[in-house]
Amino acid sequence: MASAESGGGAVPPGGDATLPTFRPTGDEVLHRGWMITLDRAGFIDPAGVAFDRDVVRHPGAVAVVAVTHDDAVVLVRQYRPAIDEWILEIPAGTCDVAGEPPEEAARRELAEEVGVAAERLEPLTRCANSPGFCDQRTWVYLATELIAVPVDRQGIEEGYMRIEHIPLSRFDAMVDDGSIIDSTTILGVGLARRRLASRP
Repeated sequence: MASAESGGGAVPPGGDATLPTFRPTGDEVLHRGWMITLDRAGFIDPAGVAFDRDVVRHPGAVAVVAVTHDDAVVLVRQYRPAIDEWILEIPAGTCDVAGEPPEEAARRELAEEVGVAAERLEPLTRCANSPGFCDQRTWVYLATELIAVPVDRQGIEEGYMRIEHIPLSRFDAMVDDGSIIDSTTILGVGLARRRLASRP
């Protein structure tokens, strides 16, 4: 069942209480995977009409824009089976440890994937990745003042990933030419540059 945290017809902070109300009525699990479930979710629309939607339920994720002292962003080149491509992206991972706060998950993923810890970790945003069919939300952080720590990669794909330092000055051109296509990476780096530019 959708919750108030994930929407559920509730008015979000700063939202418009005059919007029509959709009411969730319950979920039927169609498939349960190792990380996600596929549900048939029921709703009642503002006119009282019942309808169903297929919804992917996801535990949430974290992503980290790690910026080095010489203004490069730390990216990983990772194979993504769902699209059968190697893509460049910021370090990221699923919130799959029960009770772990997102900030701690972000620190863990940063250390595991690229072998760095951040003296300074700041939240940038929390975004809905694909709200048309999935309830995943991703917490995005900016990491600076980086320190080397041991790498501890988990999973098959991570075992083959490569670390690349991309100068922030080159980032836009790589988005423009299709070298970087990951949406969380594009959003995160854009917000990180704005945050860095506002520092005294």
